[in-house]
Amino acid sequence: MWKRFAEPVFSVKMDMKLPEKKQRWVYHAEALPQTAGEGVTRRVLAYTDGLMCVENTFEKGAVGALHHHPHTQITYVVSGAFDFTVDGVTRTVRAGDTILKEDGVEHGCVCTEAGILLDIFTPMRENFV
Repeated sequence: MWKRFAEPVFSVKMDMKLPEKKQRWVYHAEALPQTAGEGVTRRVLAYTDGLMCVENTFEKGAVGALHHHPHTQITYVVSGAFDFTVDGVTRTVRAGDTILKEDGVEHGCVCTEAGILLDIFTPMRENFV
């Protein structure tokens, strides 16, 4: 059975936008929220060519589909709970836990308790901007 998610409702202010590369100060209230899948909202935060910080907010039941990319990624669980699969191994992670996903390794997650993930990528994810 598929879970229906409410359409994301963003009170987008006119000054909300994607940050610029090498922007020194990125304020959350000004970072443009983007839909990154059903029940998932992405905010690109500070980044350079070599490093990128991204916040992902998940509703309970939302899925980060299995995928891989040529970036090393560290995910810090800010809040909530997630069943993460990395390279065929699934573990439950909660606030304060981190996951290392080296480039090319298949990974994905299911959100079991609404929460926020903070992703750090090297190099930056050009497809996010």
